[in-house]
Order: sequence, then structure tokens, then C-alpha cells
Amino acid sequence: MMSKKDTNSKKPMLKNLYRQLSGNFLGLAVKSQLIGQVPEIITHDGDNQVTLTFYVLKEYSRSNSILIDLETQAHQLPPALARVTDEAYAINERTAMIFLHHHKTYQNSNQPSFSPRLLRLIQAVTAYRNLTVQLIPVTILWGRAPEKEDSLLNLLTADGWQVPGLSKQLFNIGFKGRDTYVQFHAPKDLRTLLQEEIAKNNPEIPHDLQQSEFLNNKEHLNNIVSQVQKRLQGYLDKQQETILGPDLSDRRNVVDKILYAPAIQHAINVDSTENNRTIHESRRLAREYLNEITSDYSYAMIRFFDRFLTWLWTQLYDGVEVRYFERVRALASDYEIVYVPCHRSHMDYLLLSYVIYKQGLRVPNVAAGNNLNIPVLGQMLRNGGAFFMRRSFKGNPLYASVFREYLHSIIQRNTPMEYFVEGGRSRSGRLLPPKKGMLAMTVQSHLRQAGKPIVFIPTYIGYERVMEGGTYIGEMQGKPKETESLLGLLKTTRKIERIFGTVHVSFGQPLYLSNFMEKFNVQPNCLPADRNDTEMPENVTQLIDNLSVKIMQRINRSAVITPVSLLSLVLLSTPQASLDEQSCSDQLALYQRIAQKLPYDEDVSITDASAQSIINYGIKLKLIERRPHVLGDMIRVAQGQAPLLSYFRNNILHIYILPSLLVSLIQRNGKMPLERLKRLVGIMYPFLQSELFLKYPIRTLDETITTYIDTLVEEQIIIEKEPNKQGERILGTPEPNTRNYQQLKVLANSVEQSLERYFMVLSLLSQQGSEKLSKEQVVDLCHLLGQRLAVLYEADMPDFFEPALFRSFLDALERLGYIHLNNHLICFDQRIDKMAKNAHYVLNLETMHVLQQISQLTDDEIHRTLAELHQRRQKKFKKK
Repeated sequence: MMSKKDTNSKKPMLKNLYRQLSGNFLGLAVKSQLIGQVPEIITHDGDNQVTLTFYVLKEYSRSNSILIDLETQAHQLPPALARVTDEAYAINERTAMIFLHHHKTYQNSNQPSFSPRLLRLIQAVTAYRNLTVQLIPVTILWGRAPEKEDSLLNLLTADGWQVPGLSKQLFNIGFKGRDTYVQFHAPKDLRTLLQEEIAKNNPEIPHDLQQSEFLNNKEHLNNIVSQVQKRLQGYLDKQQETILGPDLSDRRNVVDKILYAPAIQHAINVDSTENNRTIHESRRLAREYLNEITSDYSYAMIRFFDRFLTWLWTQLYDGVEVRYFERVRALASDYEIVYVPCHRSHMDYLLLSYVIYKQGLRVPNVAAGNNLNIPVLGQMLRNGGAFFMRRSFKGNPLYASVFREYLHSIIQRNTPMEYFVEGGRSRSGRLLPPKKGMLAMTVQSHLRQAGKPIVFIPTYIGYERVMEGGTYIGEMQGKPKETESLLGLLKTTRKIERIFGTVHVSFGQPLYLSNFMEKFNVQPNCLPADRNDTEMPENVTQLIDNLSVKIMQRINRSAVITPVSLLSLVLLSTPQASLDEQSCSDQLALYQRIAQKLPYDEDVSITDASAQSIINYGIKLKLIERRPHVLGDMIRVAQGQAPLLSYFRNNILHIYILPSLLVSLIQRNGKMPLERLKRLVGIMYPFLQSELFLKYPIRTLDETITTYIDTLVEEQIIIEKEPNKQGERILGTPEPNTRNYQQLKVLANSVEQSLERYFMVLSLLSQQGSEKLSKEQVVDLCHLLGQRLAVLYEADMPDFFEPALFRSFLDALERLGYIHLNNHLICFDQRIDKMAKNAHYVLNLETMHVLQQISQLTDDEIHRTLAELHQRRQKKFKKK
């Protein structure tokens, strides 16, 4: 049997064998290059002085240890993995390596967070005057610096600030080993470091450590060791920054700071009390939330996205048109910039960051839904500046506090930020009603602790095709929402060979938070700095409501009228979605002239392509088709493309909705006095304004109507009749079967769907009576009735019966005082009945008859319909 002594004697032999074999293996895979000069090592310092050398690295890694050992041997430096012993000074260390962060060191959270070896060396230096310990900081880079890379793979895998996991480190060794860099920095004397750190806060302590009792106190000793370690960490960080650029990752730089912020300490205490957890458990949960939320910015990943997206856009799009970015550039140095774009596609995340980067400004931190935090893609987005948020904070006040504090930290660091006020992607092409949570947190942060003034940049993003088009249509027709996955992402790449036209990014007029604070009499720093769960005062809530609407209006004021959106608006307003080519060309030219003569806003951009070029472009994108005919070719929407084209029509519907309403009312009534026309428009406009975020104030509506009427008369779309006996201005239609009358009919049809939805709701309420239905029941019933109406019309337009549009109309009715809620039931007076009866002014008889038929439901039919809808939702939920 082998004795214990024999076993111990074999340990150094086995260790040396392992070291030799590991070194040989790593030497085959890795050929490192030395950056800078080999440091001059002091091996003797007088007869009575002993000098020991240790190498300092930030993170523990077995491969890093072996690599440094190989380098020390190659350059005749004291070996890194050899045992360091000196009985006279009580030194007995297994290696000459000091790791500032080692996974074994911090398993017990109750222990101080510094290297035990560094502690022992400091104790030895303190005890022995003749002992010198020199520390050599070492930097290792697996792969070139990202700014020098040309390969996408090298950019994606270049070394950065994040600590590589096992798989990444194995990749580094196997694929990047021959492109590895090592830098030995100038030696630092541990005794000098120690004396300098003590002198910073304790100048009364004697310079001679051996004569001081200060470090005999354990607490003092631990504090000084921590300070020395932080100084070494800071030195290595600074050296790494000179090579890689600054470390911008929130995960490494702000998580601990946020975790111990007063607001989070308060939230942790509340969570501990309310959920019967220990403080340690609540703090650990808060840390988990922070790690789930925070970005992990990587310059290498930004460079990777730059090169990859430059390639991708050329494959997908004919170009990316950027407008009015100089506004942003002028504000960047003096303001905290918050980009608030519309949300049309998953491409928005990448597109807007790409545009900002290419324009020479810093990529913003982007709020992304947790649904995108999926394997591989989630980490790439996080490295590109994304931070993740759950769809709902309800029932989890600790998560809400952590998220609010993280957002506060972004603002306090003056980091540009981006989020989508709509919350999710629009499936219909219209702007969705704003979700005000992120806006509220932004305003709250500024009112807790004002830093730079905040400016919001509304941003319009317009596509001529969207990758998710088919998915959107399916979801609006009732299919369950698809869950994001890596497989889904890979499926999307099959579309890269398809043509997606041009993308338009337009930066709207800025909105300054200070202006809204002045308008609503909100004072700076009016909320407590140490709490982030304070309830908002009423005037702050009003500020946020107003700001959210203004952002949506500014986005629409930056719209781009593209060839595809014009074609969609024209053809989808015609029977069978088709026109003869000459009529189609004339209608397109008319819409261009209206937008030019009556600009919706100075920021609206209008395609300058000729009508014929627009038609040819639509054919090229395979959205429309030309059908030859002996009497003249027909232009029609391509098979199956109508639902998709409705998406692009809705992008610019707000620009043409008012002239459409005017000609629609005149057409329905044959002729009409201008004052009655203004009265009817005044009734309908607030609902259209709410649905489409129209910019015209109600106080100037009459003036706006008159201006539109003058232009439509000039274009001969409506005709000026002889004034009546009262001298009122009378407006009528052109003669039937004329070209101008046909143009009027097409223009009038743009508003039809909105009006039909409104009167569907009004008819249902009027027929059922007050205090019979809740808002959600009305939305559900109208959604089903809309589906029935679409079948009767044989129209494939799923956006017509989108629930959000019915909900928006009900919200407008409530805001304007037409309805109110009592125990969740809708209450109203005779005004709703009167409005429902006035349908004949705006709808044709056939549509009115259909609406009356489908809205006359018995109590049994209502209960049966709602039960059926509930069953459908249950099935969708189970499938999901």
C-alpha cells in the first residue's frame, strides 16, 4: 500500500506532467503574439532583499494560465505556474498567478470579494520589511481588435469586455489561437500600492507599515485589500480600453450600482416583507431581473451588425432613404435624446440603429420585448444595445421598480434611448394607440433627478414590403400570434432573394419635455429621488397623455407617400380592386397634386415618380398586374395581395382622409350647403382624429375644410353650384359618367370603412339600449359583425374588423362625453340614437340596410355569439 508521504510526493510530479502536456497541446493550437516590450524583472535587490514576481489577470481561465506560463518560459521570465515558496517570509503559493475574479473565490457571498492570494501577499509585505512583491498586470486578447477586422466571423467572435464562456473559449483556442495577443505591462510594487491606498483616506497612518497597527484590524485590512484590487482592476480596464475601446456594457458597469440604489433598496425591503422572503433572497431576485433586462453592449457586435446589415440591405432593398437627420445631429450634444419611432416590423430594431450609426451618432439603447430574448438572437441584440422588458409588470412591483431604475440609469448617463410608443408592431399599417408606460417612466425619471433636458424624436419608418406581411394577415384573420424563435428567424432568411423596394426613415420635428412641463405646470425635481414607485400627480398624468398623442401626430406628419402606398390607396377604393390603366394613372396624378397643393405637413415627402412609373414599379414588386384588353389594359391588384396592400394604404390614409370625407358627404347627398357640410364633418372629425392621429385642431377645422374645398373645386372633383336663397355656398358633384365623377367616387371610398365601423358601433348600442353591454362586449360583437360584413361584401380586408379600431372609437365616444361607464356597462343618452339615425347622411342605403340587419341581435344571439368567441380564444390559447 502506498503511504501518505508517497502520495504527497507524487502530486508535484503529476502536476508538472499535467502542466507539460497541457502546454504542449495549447502550444500546437495557439501561436500568440507579444504586444509591447518584455518588462524588466528585478530578481535581486541587495543582499538582504527578496523579490518575488506575480502575474495579475482579471479573470480566471485554465487556458489563460497555461498561455501565460508558455509566454513566461518563452521570454525568460519567472514561470507563472511554478510554486512560489520562501520559508523565511512564510510564502507558499501554488502558482505565481493572481486572478482578480475567480469563480471559487466568491462562492460564499459572506466573504469579502477579493483575491485570497493578494491578501496573503499584502500580509507578508506588511510583516517583512525586506520582502518585495512585484505585480505584473497581463492583458490577453483572443482575436484582433474589432476595428481592424474585415471578416464577419472574426468580428462576431473578436475579443471584447465580456468574459467568454467555456464554448466561446474553446472556439477561441481552436479558431482564433493563432491570432492571440499578450501584453505584459510594467511591474508594480505591491508595497508602494499599499502605502498609496492607505494614504488616500488615512494620512495619519505611519509610512512605515511595520510600525503601524492599522492593518492589524481585520476590517481595515479587508478594506485596503479591496482598494488595492480595485486599483489593479482599474489599471487593467484602462489598458484594455486603449485596445478595444470603452466598456459600454450595462451588465458589467451598472448592475451592482443599481442594485444598491436607494429606490431598489426600498423595493427589496417591501418585497421581503410582503412575500415573506429574506433580504438576501429579494436582492438575489432583483439581480436576476437586472441581468434579464440589461444590455451587454459590444463594439465588436456593433461592427459586425454594420457590415452584415450593409450587405443585407443591398440584398433586400433598393435603398434606404433618410430624411431630416440633421435635426437630431444638432441636438445630440446638449440633450438626452429619446427616439420614438412607429413600429412596423422586427426590422425596425436593426434599421433605425443602423441609420443612426451610419449618420455618425451613438447607437441608442433599444427597448425590446422579452419575446425577442431567444437563444443566439437575444444575446446578439443585447450586444447591439438592446435591453429587454416584459409585456406586463402587473403583479410584480419588484420587477417594475428594477426596470424603472434601470431606465433611470440610462437617462442619468445621458445615453440615447429608443422605444416604440405603440408597444407592439402594427398589423394593419395604422399607428396603434400609444402605450404610455415607457413615456411615464421617462418623465418620472426626469422629475426625480433632472439631468440633461430630454427631447423626443418622433420617427416615421415606411416600407414598400414587409417580411411579416403574410403573418400579419393571418393574425388579423384570427390565427394565433406566432411565437418568435430561432427557427422562425431562419425561415425568414429564405425571403432574402425577394424584392422589398425602398425603405424610408424620416425624423420628425422634436418634442421638448420642458415645453410640456411648462404647459401643464409641472415643476422639475418634484418627485422623491429615493423612490421610483411614487404615484404621479394629476398634472403629470395629463402631460404624459398629451405628449403621447403629440408623438403619434408628429410621426404621421413625417409620413412618406410612396408609389406602393399611392397604388394601394387608389386600387383598394375601386370595385374589384381594378381600374383601366388610364383612369389609374389619372387618379394617381390627382392624389399627387392634392398632396402638393395642400401639404398635410411640411415634413411629408411625396414621390416625384410619374403615374406610369408608379404603375410599372408596382408590377415589378408583383403587387399589381396588368391585364391586356382590346379597349385598354386593366390594372388590378395581384391575386392574394389585397390584404397586404391595405397595410400600405393605411400608412398614408391620414393624409387623404379629410378630402375623402368631404367628397363622400357631398356624393351621398347630391349637393350640400357648405355650412351643413362643416357641421357634419365637425361631428365625425373627432373620431377620425382619434383613430388616425390627425394633426388639425378642431378650433381651426372650418378654415381647413374651406381650404380643401377650394382645391377640390379647382380640380373639378366637386362643383360649385348656384347659392341658395340664404346666399349659402352650395357644393355638388360633377355629372355622372364623367371622368371627374369617377375620380370623386374613388376618393370618397377611402373613408368608407371608418364610417361603417362607427355606425356599426352606434347601431349596435342604439338597438341594444343603455346599460346593456360592456366596452369589451361591444368590441367583440363588432369584430364578429365586421367579419360577417366582409363576407357579405366579398372583401378580403381583415383590417376592417380589427378590434383595436372599435376600441379606439369607443374610447373617443367616452372622452367626448357621449358615453360613460357604470359597473363596466356603457351608459348613454339620446345623442347616440340621434347619431345612429343620421347614418343616411354618410352611408349609402345598401350599407345602411346591411348594418341594421347585422346589428339587430337578440339577447340569446348576443350570449351565443360571445360564448362562441370565448371558445375560439380558448382553442387559440391551447394551440399557442
